[in-house]
Amino acid sequence: MNKKKITLGLIGILLLGVTYAYAEGLAFGPGPRGRAGQEFWSSLTTDQKAKLQELRRKFEEETAQLRGSMLTKRLELRSLWRNPKADEKALREKEKELRELQNQWRDKVIEHRLEARKLLTPEQLSSLPYGGGLRGLGKGFRMGDGMGLHCRRID
Repeated sequence: MNKKKITLGLIGILLLGVTYAYAEGLAFGPGPRGRAGQEFWSSLTTDQKAKLQELRRKFEEETAQLRGSMLTKRLELRSLWRNPKADEKALREKEKELRELQNQWRDKVIEHRLEARKLLTPEQLSSLPYGGGLRGLGKGFRMGDGMGLHCRRID
C-alpha cells in the first residue's frame, strides 16, 4: 500500500512538472518568447514602428532573389553531400558558392541594421536588448515568431 502511494505521488509530481514545462513554451532568452524584445518595441513611437516596418518590407523585397539563390545552393549542396559519387572538387566549389552568397547576405543585413539604427534615439540605442537588438522582434519588427533580421537556416 505504501509503495503504491509513493509511486502514485511520484507520477503526479512528474505530470505536474511536465505540464508546467509545456505551459511555459519555448523561452530561450531574448526575443519574442523570452520577452526581452517587447520592452524595446514598446518604447518606439508609432512613426518609428511604421518606418522600421517599411524598411523591413523594402529589405525583404530587395533580398528576395538573394535568399532564393541561397536556398537553391543549400539544396544543391545537400544533394551533393548525400550523393556517394559526388566529386570532392564539386563539393568544395558548391560550398564556396554558398559562402559567397552568405557573405553578400551578411553585408545586406549589416546595411539594413545600420539604416534601422538611424531611426532610433540615443536613449533607445543604449537600451537595445541583448545582441545589439534590432533582431528577435519577430519577422520584420512585428511581434511574434521569427528571427528578426536574421535569415532562417533551411538545411
